Amino acid sequence: MSGPQNEGVAASPDVVIAARDLTRRYGKSTVVDAINFNIAKGEVFGLLGPNGAGKTTTILMMLGLTEISAGRVSVLGFDPARAPLQVKRRVGYLPDAVGFYDHLTAVENLAYVAKLMGLSVAERSQRIVAALTRVRLLEVANKRVATYSRGMRQRLGLAEIIVKRAEIAILDEPTSGLDPQATLEFLDLIRELKAEGVTVLLSSHMLDQVQRVCDRVALFRDGRIVMMGSVAELAVQVLGAGFVVEVEAEGAGIARRLAAIPGVGNVETLAEDRFRMTAEHDVRPDAARAVVAANGALRRLSVDEPSLEAIYARYFQAAQSGGVRDAA
Repeated sequence: MSGPQNEGVAASPDVVIAARDLTRRYGKSTVVDAINFNIAKGEVFGLLGPNGAGKTTTILMMLGLTEISAGRVSVLGFDPARAPLQVKRRVGYLPDAVGFYDHLTAVENLAYVAKLMGLSVAERSQRIVAALTRVRLLEVANKRVATYSRGMRQRLGLAEIIVKRAEIAILDEPTSGLDPQATLEFLDLIRELKAEGVTVLLSSHMLDQVQRVCDRVALFRDGRIVMMGSVAELAVQVLGAGFVVEVEAEGAGIARRLAAIPGVGNVETLAEDRFRMTAEHDVRPDAARAVVAANGALRRLSVDEPSLEAIYARYFQAAQSGGVRDAA
């Protein structure tokens, strides 16, 4: 790979975005405060936090759209401050307010982008039709964008990323203001991008949506990343357990066998044939085997996955009372 690079920033070939002590100051105010993270190829990574926490500023530094006060960031091996065009060619960006030429149609907007990329007329047409089909806008492809709803404009923004064949898609509050059906459709499109190996960086304060699609999340507070990991990992840190599993089964010594499962923190006997346990991960297969080992009869096995909303609420409640220490 040619061009200016951030040697030593990316930890491995699988890391496509890496930040080390990344900082942005405006005068005496520190908006992003020495954050560190790696994002792997094909990962859906969430930036989570309240408005003003530093999420959008972090994104703008990755894209070379705002200056870096201190530290470094590498995007696909390039320093966006020194090689912004190299980054922009390979990264798709969907801001909160998508900018299109309203007097042009969807096809004309995408054709303009494709022309700037240097694509031939035939290649432009092929990619545009394929992208509009993917985002379910082909039937309105020749209508002016001024007539589009917010959800349609967001899908058109994804179509632009698909036309570019971007390796990384950076989405800043992409579902804000969308109705429930449009939101579900948009999340499905994010999953499709992941299935194709595209790395997705999703900034949002919509907790349930982040949990549905993200492999890992970074929780921002006052410009700092205070926690980072999968939802299950954050649940262990904040709530003390990742999963709550209930077992209904008959047999001798089932509670003892359940307690011996690696990752199980506590087993509560609710009745002679009902047990509830907390665990660091989904232990349903191990629990079923434990019942079989006890020569028992399994009637029901259910799991409640950790809630990102509960983690978020508990963390900030503890932070306000001074009873929490940043884990990241």
